Amino acid sequence: MSRRASWIAAAAVLAGLAGTGAAFARQAAVQSAQTPPTAPQAPVAPAARAAGVQQAPELRPSPSSQTAPAPAAASSQPAPTPAAASSDKPAPPAAPVKPPEPAKRQRYAIAIMQALDKVTTETMRFEVPVGQPIRYKTLVFTVRACETAATDEVAPETTAYVIVDTQPKAQAGRPAPPGRQIYKGWMYASSPGLNPLEHPVYDAWLIACKQSILVAPPAKP
Repeated sequence: MSRRASWIAAAAVLAGLAGTGAAFARQAAVQSAQTPPTAPQAPVAPAARAAGVQQAPELRPSPSSQTAPAPAAASSQPAPTPAAASSDKPAPPAAPVKPPEPAKRQRYAIAIMQALDKVTTETMRFEVPVGQPIRYKTLVFTVRACETAATDEVAPETTAYVIVDTQPKAQAGRPAPPGRQIYKGWMYASSPGLNPLEHPVYDAWLIACKQSILVAPPAKP
């Protein structure tokens, strides 16, 4: 009985030791989890042997070799420039260039006309001063302008602005019948058929202009 009791006591002691070791193991695991791992330290080189390695002498500058402090460097920023001169002011806008004036047509005082009587086949060339009515049988011609093309025009041309009225002659003992206008417009010497006179008995067209009109020069300011 005493041996059995000793075995039981020994088992109890072992069980207690096992519980204590497990408790210590759990505590160590908790501490290792809470504390971060430390970085491995670099290996330290062994000290040099005093006999085999000699230390290099330390170089120290002598008092005479010390250099004086360099003067402060000049400022790299450029000096402020004076105010801009008057020449930098913007120039006034240039005056607009006037286009050249077109050349003027040459005007004349007399228009030379030619008429045809379709019944008698009679033709007549006559002069019509500008602004003065001229009669040809039952027709009265009045020229308002006669001019030639300017030098800058493409083709040379002679034109006249003509008004034609029909006015039969008065017969004896009878008053003259009233006249009426049968033509008004520009006639062209180079193209008689461009704007012709349409009449059942007569034809008329422009031949040329005569006696140029002198234009007075503009007055000086």
